[in-house]
Amino acid sequence: MAAPEPKDSTPAVICSHVDITYRVQGAKKMGPVADEDDESLFKNLFSRGRELATIQSVEAVKDVSFVAYHGESIGIIGRNGSGKSTLLRSIAGLIPPTRGRIWISGEPSLLGVNAVLMSKLSGERNIYIGGQALGLTRAQIKERFADIVDFSGIGDSVYRPMKTYSSGQAARLRFAISTAATPDILMIDEALATGDADFKERSSAKVAEIRQQASTVFLVSHSNSTIRELCSRVLWMEKGVLLADGPTEEVVAAYEATLPKKKPPAKPKPLPPAEA
Repeated sequence: MAAPEPKDSTPAVICSHVDITYRVQGAKKMGPVADEDDESLFKNLFSRGRELATIQSVEAVKDVSFVAYHGESIGIIGRNGSGKSTLLRSIAGLIPPTRGRIWISGEPSLLGVNAVLMSKLSGERNIYIGGQALGLTRAQIKERFADIVDFSGIGDSVYRPMKTYSSGQAARLRFAISTAATPDILMIDEALATGDADFKERSSAKVAEIRQQASTVFLVSHSNSTIRELCSRVLWMEKGVLLADGPTEEVVAAYEATLPKKKPPAKPKPLPPAEA
């Protein structure tokens, strides 16, 4: 599938044959605990710590290549564990590629539901910290503070510690902070899946506004309707491999054809006739 022709032919991101391999601690396969007698089980309590030192390699991204252009909004879809979030983190500079190269034109900003803010600090303090990380001055943050709080919809909760927030409140505030300055490259990892219809509508409008300013947007989401609404192009990843790169409807339809068919809800059994 050929990707749609971008309005701006200036590359914003180039990924060239990118591999990302994790090295993690694993355990050697051992016999089932049920087959051990009490003495063997007791001894293994002290020996299994050494077994856990086994190092295993996990190939999260395999030979991925694509070019993203200024002003594009690109969705990244695929099943859990397909390497979507890992690829975003590498583009953001958080994970170096094991092999291949990534070129970035501009400053990337990664927004994710699991991104860590300082939970012991208030939302207010996090707004100032996050705003300064985006390159805003304290005066600019102060000027935009009310708009950030209003956009997030958390109200007076902004003065409470972040650890008291629900996951939805934290995600909405994170989105509001990340879009307070117009980033060159905005990467969103499932953040739009959190919130009510009004917040999703405002978020969609904000993404469209960012695109109009020639920024590039990457969106990882399991919501195909959100991908269809916001993205003109889609990358489909499966087990770390880029399977397709093309127009949204073509790629999403091809992906949906591989998903298990949902069973229709069972019809309720008719009630027995009432006795006379």
